Amino acid sequence: MRRAHSTVAGLARKQSQVIARSTLLPLAVAAAFAAPLAQGRATDSEPLRLCADPTNLPFSSDNPSQPGLYLEIGQALGQALGRPIAYDWYKSYFGKRTVRVTLLGKQCDAMIGLPLSEDFMGPAVIFSDRIAREGYALVSAKETDKDHAIGALAELKGKRVAVQYETTPQNLLAERDDVALVTVLTPDEGMKALADGKADAAFIWGPVAGWLNKTNYSGRFRVQPTEGKGLSFDVAIGFAKKSSSLRDQVNAALPGLQRTIADLAVKYGVPTDPAIKLGRAPAPIRLASIDPPTRSDASTAAVAEPTAPAVRVADAAETAATTETISAGKEIFNGTCAHCHGPDAVQSERRINLRLLHNRYGDDMRAKFWTTVHDGRPAKGMPAWKEVFTDDQFESIYAYLLTVQTPPE
Repeated sequence: MRRAHSTVAGLARKQSQVIARSTLLPLAVAAAFAAPLAQGRATDSEPLRLCADPTNLPFSSDNPSQPGLYLEIGQALGQALGRPIAYDWYKSYFGKRTVRVTLLGKQCDAMIGLPLSEDFMGPAVIFSDRIAREGYALVSAKETDKDHAIGALAELKGKRVAVQYETTPQNLLAERDDVALVTVLTPDEGMKALADGKADAAFIWGPVAGWLNKTNYSGRFRVQPTEGKGLSFDVAIGFAKKSSSLRDQVNAALPGLQRTIADLAVKYGVPTDPAIKLGRAPAPIRLASIDPPTRSDASTAAVAEPTAPAVRVADAAETAATTETISAGKEIFNGTCAHCHGPDAVQSERRINLRLLHNRYGDDMRAKFWTTVHDGRPAKGMPAWKEVFTDDQFESIYAYLLTVQTPPE
């Protein structure tokens, strides 16, 4: 979704939209109900209710003449299933809260465009087969003498690059001395910085960049999809866990809709060129982890795996955490906290970089952690989590954070 680093980057992160954020944002409750709108064949079947953001193009809109990529996919799906379509409108920049209120709150039956990941909402949400792959894109002006796409991070040397706040591209480029970052909150701002000559390139959420390039900038920019760790995501349709029968019906219909989905992607400007695989940055962000590095294709990793043992900072009374506890904490962190603090706690903004907790608070680290996660820091955008997670879950998150602390300089 567009505002929280898209639901995928934000509901994968706050893209802005994040995550987006991502994540990524002033929040204001905006929910409205729309009467069911029949699509396709006349039928007395029960409507297929879709969760949707009314103002989130290119993904969704309450404008019938321009409904958006996800809603047109939903309309085609409704036709295939012989069911009319109804919409439950809710702003997507609330991130996972949107999913809890609408989909898990039984206000709708399906939500199109969620990240296909078991880490997203745990077992509460089940997914269809993949319907698309979305991610960040490198945007640059089309050259007059040659149409050359940026093919590697090294080609950004000496350039001013617009990046969205608290996103993987920002973290990836943060430690490069040869790139000047122009931080923006949304893809819209990134495209404007590029158009106004304040940036030479933009590394922003691809589907939105493609849509803006098509509608606002008359195709003057090249929008090059990227692929790598934290840069691209499989997208699917989400259902509540008890809706496996509907999920199976949707999966049976999807193969017949692949051409339609591809055509709709072109209609809404989604980048369709082959993604460039970004490798390690010259000055990689170090990840300390107790897990051994694993990678099926090293060339696709956007952030280097750890090369040094994990840093342990807890005293003897706090080091009894098992590998299982730490693993559980990592899963919760990446499913919830990474929205603001970065996947695996990799975060270029020092004020919310949780790898610096011990450097910042020393022996008070544990007390500060517990106070913050229990009661939150509302003035700084940190909600209270005491009604969401148990103390055992907080213990596992803390145990995980202990393994990734940056050693004192």
